[in-house]
This record gives sequence, C-alpha cells and structure tokens, in this order.
Amino acid sequence: MQALIVIDVQNDFCPGGALAVAEGDEVVAPINAMMADFDAVVLTQDWHPAGHSSFASQHPGKAPLELTEMPYGPQVLWPDHCVQGSKGAEFHPDLDTHRADLIIRKGFRAAIDSYSAFFENDRQTPTGLDGYLRARGIDTLTMVGLATDFCVHHSALDAVRAGYAVTLVQSAARGIDVGGSLAAALAEMRSAGVALS
Repeated sequence: MQALIVIDVQNDFCPGGALAVAEGDEVVAPINAMMADFDAVVLTQDWHPAGHSSFASQHPGKAPLELTEMPYGPQVLWPDHCVQGSKGAEFHPDLDTHRADLIIRKGFRAAIDSYSAFFENDRQTPTGLDGYLRARGIDTLTMVGLATDFCVHHSALDAVRAGYAVTLVQSAARGIDVGGSLAAALAEMRSAGVALS
C-alpha cells in the first residue's frame, strides 16, 4: 500500500506569500496529476497560532532566517506565516484537496515548531500520521511539496526511521536553500536511504 504525502502546499509558501519558496506554485500541477496513482493521499498543513515562538517577530533584535536556541534545540526564526485561519495558511487554490484522505495540521503548539509530518521539533511529540498509515497498512511513501530542505526533508527522514520505504519526487518539490541547505538536505536524505527521483 502506497501513500502520497503532500507537504505544506499553502499560499504563504507560494510566490506572493509571507515565506515564499521560489517556484513553489509549480509543484501543484504535478502533485494533482500524481494523486490517482496512490492508495492514500495525505496533506500536511502548517497551522501556527498568532505569535508562534518560531516567528522572528517574537524575538526582539532577531531577524527572519536567524538561528536561536529553544528548549528543544536550534530553531530557525521565520517571518510570521501560516497563521491559523489566515489566507496564507490555506492550501494553494489549485491543489486538489478533495482527493485527500487525511489532513495533518502541525505547528499549532505555540512553544514548539513542527517541520516533520511525523513529529514536532522536539523529536518526541507525534502528529498521529504514523498511527494512521500503519492502521491503513501503508508501508511505502512518496514525498512531495514545500520546502524540500525543511519540512519535506524532516518528514522523509522520520519516515525512513519509522521503517517506511520513501521516495522524494524532486520535480514536485521546491526548496528554500538557506546557506546551502538544499544540497545538504538532499545529501542527507540520499544517505539515509530516501530514493530521489
């Protein structure tokens, strides 16, 4: 059984959004075209409360993309984005959300960020995705979406650690690339056993 895991294809990560990924909207058509080939489709959605601790605006003197130390480790500080109920948090209007079997919302706890579809950034608090996939008998995952070097990267690594066979379809994903983060993420995924197609 195979699932397509569609990571954070939301307005704020597309051109014109608060944390726009270059060409982020170009993943929508290929993702829609892939959906019919899978037993299940799961969408993830960044879903931050206003004033989330990962926002640079909550750290006086800090700018977006700077690092800070949180109780759970280093954290990149981001522009305010994907605030619950906002237009920016909505899925891209052309994404076929009707095909989704499950929508996982993440990053909704104010004190901790959540890149991975499986765990929050403390590496311990689960999102519930693993339990859902196992209950469905799914053992093979294809990852697509935004951004390759952050949420897609962390989701793929956690999926491999959990025992899934994982493929990243690079033509249906785009990265932010902060200081070489894209090349580093691809290398780490490859060495962990993620198939890059």
